[in-house]
Amino acid sequence: MESQVKLDEERLELLEKFKQHLPETYAAERGVVDTVYRDGALSVKVKRLMALAIALRTGCTNCILGQTKLALEQGATREEILETISVNVVMSGTTGFAEALRVLKLLDELDVL
Repeated sequence: MESQVKLDEERLELLEKFKQHLPETYAAERGVVDTVYRDGALSVKVKRLMALAIALRTGCTNCILGQTKLALEQGATREEILETISVNVVMSGTTGFAEALRVLKLLDELDVL
């Protein structure tokens, strides 16, 4: 399996290109993101873990990488991410296992204990 860190770096570079070419679309989407990912009844960390579970279910590589890193930035632990993966596996079956491998590799590459 390819480096997940390198895939994420490429994702971020492409996101910058998107921002340059479609600034209004980017700004509108960022406004929604900024509104949703605020502490409320649910913490931002919990929302990011929920988003990770949804990303895993849909099989969106960019989303999986981004939401994993954003959950870590919000203080999610390896154990919390692993439990999120386990919920996805219950809901998704064997395809849940396949996408979970990407997260495990990313955590190892980032040396998240």
